[in-house]
Amino acid sequence: MNIQQYLKRIGYTDPIDVTYEVLSKLQAAHLYTVPFENLDIHSGIRIDLNNLFDKIVIRRRGGFCYELNGLFYQLLLQIGFTVKMVSARVYGKKGYSPEFDHMALIVQISNDHYLVDVGFGEFALHPIRIEMNRETNDPRGIFKMEHLNGLYIIVQKKNAEDSFIPEYVFSEKERRIEEFYERCNYHQTNPASHFVQNSICSLPTINGRITLSGNKLKITEKGAISERILNHEEITQTLWNHFGIKL
Repeated sequence: MNIQQYLKRIGYTDPIDVTYEVLSKLQAAHLYTVPFENLDIHSGIRIDLNNLFDKIVIRRRGGFCYELNGLFYQLLLQIGFTVKMVSARVYGKKGYSPEFDHMALIVQISNDHYLVDVGFGEFALHPIRIEMNRETNDPRGIFKMEHLNGLYIIVQKKNAEDSFIPEYVFSEKERRIEEFYERCNYHQTNPASHFVQNSICSLPTINGRITLSGNKLKITEKGAISERILNHEEITQTLWNHFGIKL
């Protein structure tokens, strides 16, 4: 990995140090510039978790959680942060998904531990300190963590009705990239995976989010939502204009 190339890719120009402030700026820079996307799955291209730098930095693509957090882990490690990969189980209508369904990161700075995630769509812009029953105000929402069954930590986000809804649960056990291979393969090959069922490309903006889901473009700006259906040529142009992606 070339750290300077990576920093240029995400538009980071500030000094580098092992501090919360730097970690927070790196996370935000990454989220604003590297799309959450699964376009390779719908192009018949195999996702290789051992070739992430070339895809995301050199070819200026995005990825989904295993790719985005997997590469961000390598960047933080080389900068000098104490960081580990952890397994997370995503909350849904049927409860929590299987182990390794999502990859997140935990970074330790002094005696504090932070949940860091650049691969979960509409999530926190900055690291969330791991402290139970403490509300964390983030530009993308209000978050809170609680213990679950002595095995997991739930990270929750407050909704419009002022209720905290689970996002996912995670354990603090350190994992290796190889442990995510099986679930990564499932998400790019199994018809039951939502990543196989629909393509997505999404980025947060300062005042909202822009998402291309299938052939539908959705732009949220200061609470206002606009949607429209695109033809093939418009999809190609949108990917380039909004996400810098040329397939």
